[in-house]
Amino acid sequence: MRRHCNRLWGMALLLILVAGCERSPSPWVLHDISGLMPPLEFTLHDGSGQTRSEKDYRGDRVLLYFGYTHCPDICPTTLAKLVSAVHQTGKAAERTRILFVSVDPARDTTDVLQHYGQAFGPQVTALSGTQAQLRALSKRYRVSYGYGKADARGRYEVSHSSAVFIFDRHGSARLLATGADSAKKISTDLKRLAAE
Repeated sequence: MRRHCNRLWGMALLLILVAGCERSPSPWVLHDISGLMPPLEFTLHDGSGQTRSEKDYRGDRVLLYFGYTHCPDICPTTLAKLVSAVHQTGKAAERTRILFVSVDPARDTTDVLQHYGQAFGPQVTALSGTQAQLRALSKRYRVSYGYGKADARGRYEVSHSSAVFIFDRHGSARLLATGADSAKKISTDLKRLAAE
């Protein structure tokens, strides 16, 4: 009971602090997370087995999304929406990348990652890594994931965050998109980011 009350008190205090520090209205449609999250940094592998890091994407705007390829609905829907948003930016699409990080390395082998990323187009790169690498990355961006119980055929679901982190061309975390944000909203802010 005391722990629950402390948690509620802590949340109330955080809301008061946030309200007291409100800035002038944001020019962004999405959630402005500038200065609230660390810059883009990771070491993972892509579908060809090649090691990738944030250095490979310097100069690009990056949309970072966690999921898994066996996801029946949310992951493919989100990726399709992100691809649509990027295409709506016109010329800015050339320097915008979507990084899909699979948190299911047991099933998402390099071959699976390769085909999954290609199915969504050239803007999408599917990545994964060891559990240690994935835990470090998820902790860095305060996201969580977990595995459901396997059925008789070995199939299981993976719970994961649905947030999309958007980084500018310098690798700074700038915006957060949620499942409620449309492709149009995302593309509006991507265009603004590209114009900076």
